[in-house]
Amino acid sequence: MTAPFVIAVDGPAASGKGTIATRLGAAYGLPVLDTGLLYRAVGVLALRAGADLDDEAAAAAVARGLSAGLLDDPEFRTRGAGEAASRVAVHPAVRAALLEMQQAFAAQAGGSVLDGRDIGTVIAPHAPAKLYVTASPQVRAERRWKQLAGEGVAYDEVLADIRRRDARDGGRENAPMRQADDAVLLDTSEMTIEQATDAARRIVEAARARWVNS
Repeated sequence: MTAPFVIAVDGPAASGKGTIATRLGAAYGLPVLDTGLLYRAVGVLALRAGADLDDEAAAAAVARGLSAGLLDDPEFRTRGAGEAASRVAVHPAVRAALLEMQQAFAAQAGGSVLDGRDIGTVIAPHAPAKLYVTASPQVRAERRWKQLAGEGVAYDEVLADIRRRDARDGGRENAPMRQADDAVLLDTSEMTIEQATDAARRIVEAARARWVNS
């Protein structure tokens, strides 16, 4: 039992994975990394530098210069940042540039929780606990629309964004998002966040029992 207890939480945008990851971290006393924030930062910083988000080399250069101290910018939490993140995340060079930072976080001796799109498949493929959190596009759009209430965006626009990001994140050969073969699927479409968190904890408890006895 020398490997750290890592909880990998993957899934599409607005599935609830971030809230679930945060609550799991609090429940188990583990640090949490929202890896999507790294890609949001790369997207926003690339735009600020005047770079084309479809220019893989330019986006990768921004990713290589990223540090944890730059992640507190509130602009990284906006709708535009999410769209930018989805565009830069499909670049293999960007993902490679951020790989070491994420794997170092996952390697902490005490364990950790990471949420994103390729945690269970690439970042921490040997994580003892893996969840793939999802929900219908309509439910995810409604959740994101409520989060963006102050930005004056229409629900239909958010739904279109969700569908576009889903296609980009999982619809191409080099796209990052897919469920790991050994991840447990958690569909939160008909769940409150409390119900989803309880279900996630049951999944993690089962995984933790296997890990302790391995």
